[in-house]
Amino acid sequence: MDDLIRFGVSLPKKLLEDFDKDNEKRGYANRSEAIRDLIRSRLVSAEWEDGEGESAAAVVLVYDHHRHGVTEQLTQHQHDHHECIISSLHAHLDHDNCMEVILLKGEASRIRNIAENLSSYKHVKLGKFIPATLGNKIE
Repeated sequence: MDDLIRFGVSLPKKLLEDFDKDNEKRGYANRSEAIRDLIRSRLVSAEWEDGEGESAAAVVLVYDHHRHGVTEQLTQHQHDHHECIISSLHAHLDHDNCMEVILLKGEASRIRNIAENLSSYKHVKLGKFIPATLGNKIE
């Protein structure tokens, strides 16, 4: 790790109390770790806003596999973009519903577009896009 730098932050008392309660629930050992995670998250968001360069993401889909054509359409879309699909996980949630988690890697705007298209298919009940990073720009 690089040299550590200490800095001060002024916050309203109630905001800090709420932050400390949330950190305790999440299991952070101290405020510094929580603040580092918040900064990293902000930097990943900024990286995605630029929309340039290679990035990674996940898309989570929940759908009723009994609905006509949805499984085939989702599979075909993934095959159409096989160069960006790293992996996928398919799970049966109950008799009717499936969850699919698809990992993507590629140019940021392209994988966002793939994820949005997958989420927009008819009979997809939930489509959640989770941007990530290759980690090269953050520590």
